[in-house]
This record gives sequence, structure tokens and C-alpha cells, in this order.
Amino acid sequence: MINNYEYEQELYSKGIQYIGGVDEVGRGPLVGPVVAACCVLPKDFVLEGLTDSKKLSEKKRNLFNDYIKEHALAYGISEVSPQVIDEVNIYEATKIAMKDAISQVQKKISLEHVLIDAMPLELDIPSTSIIKGDLKSISIAAASVLAKVYRDALMYELDEKYPMYGYRNHKGYPTKKHIEAIGMYGVIEGYRKSYGPVKDVIEKGKKDECRNN
Repeated sequence: MINNYEYEQELYSKGIQYIGGVDEVGRGPLVGPVVAACCVLPKDFVLEGLTDSKKLSEKKRNLFNDYIKEHALAYGISEVSPQVIDEVNIYEATKIAMKDAISQVQKKISLEHVLIDAMPLELDIPSTSIIKGDLKSISIAAASVLAKVYRDALMYELDEKYPMYGYRNHKGYPTKKHIEAIGMYGVIEGYRKSYGPVKDVIEKGKKDECRNN
């Protein structure tokens, strides 16, 4: 069992009190924003079973999301649009979202250190990038839950408007059924046009249009 308090405890032992955990969700989907969260937990925070949000059931994620928001010292959630993703690429867009989430928290609390899942960031405060951080740090795990629940809610809203695409089930990821739906119903607003499967559908539409003219 991984001790997901280890990184925080080491920082606490050095007198550092305000630690932000940062994670993102939505780098892989074809539609919707990439979302990042930053979360600062109190030193005595305990939530049995908190880990990488993808390893939790939806019911548990939602319960944990409410508990984290209620008990966190501060948190911020940021989204970067598909348009920006297409302009700057998903890696850069993810960094923008993460930095904005951190900035939101810094307006509420003076962060002393940031623990980031996998991605190194250039910040004005000390930071540590941790591979599989959402499994190794309680703060990053909390951020992963906040980001995942937030983005899933956006997908449910989209599903209400366009149920034929099946967003409720695949959350925008490139499943076979999702790609088939795009081919059948077209690329609507909110898709990442720089992503391969979406580009393919757009190009096919252009070719079909040319043939019909």
C-alpha cells in the first residue's frame, strides 16, 4: 500500500504548512476543455480510500468531492477551452489550466510548496513533480477528484444537449462508438479539431463535399 501522505509529511517536517496538490483531467478526450485543480488540505486531513480519481466509483468520487470542498483550506478549478488546445497544443493548454488553478488558490492562501502530478511547471514557488502523483500524494489525489467531477459534469451537460453522441458514457474519450457518432452526426462546436479522429472526420466531410459539387 502506497503511503499517500509521505510527500506532505516530509514538507510538514520542514515547517511548510500550505501545500497545494495539482492534477488535471481531460488530456485525451476529443471534445470539451482540459480541467486542472489545485487543492490545499489541512494537516490533519483524513479521507480513507482517497486515491487517483479514475480508480474510484462515480458515487464515491462525488461523495469525496463534496467532503474535500467542505474541508479543504482552499481550492481552485480551471478549464482551458478546445479552441486554446487547438492553438497551443494539449501539453501547453494543460500547463495554462494548472497555473490558473494555482493562481486561484494563491489569492486565498499563501502557498509554500506545490506538488504536481507528473508535469513540471515553472512557478514562483517551490514545486515537486511526481510521476503517478495522484497515487502517491493525498493533495494531488484530492485535486484529481475535484477536476474529474467538474469535467464529468460538463460532459453530462453536453449529453443533455446532444444525447446522440453518448458523452454520458465515454466522457469525450475516443471510443469506437464515439468516433462512429462523430462520423454520423458531424463535428459540432466544442471538438478539438487538432485531434486525429476529429481531423479525419472533417477531412472526409471536405472530400465528400468536393465530390458532390
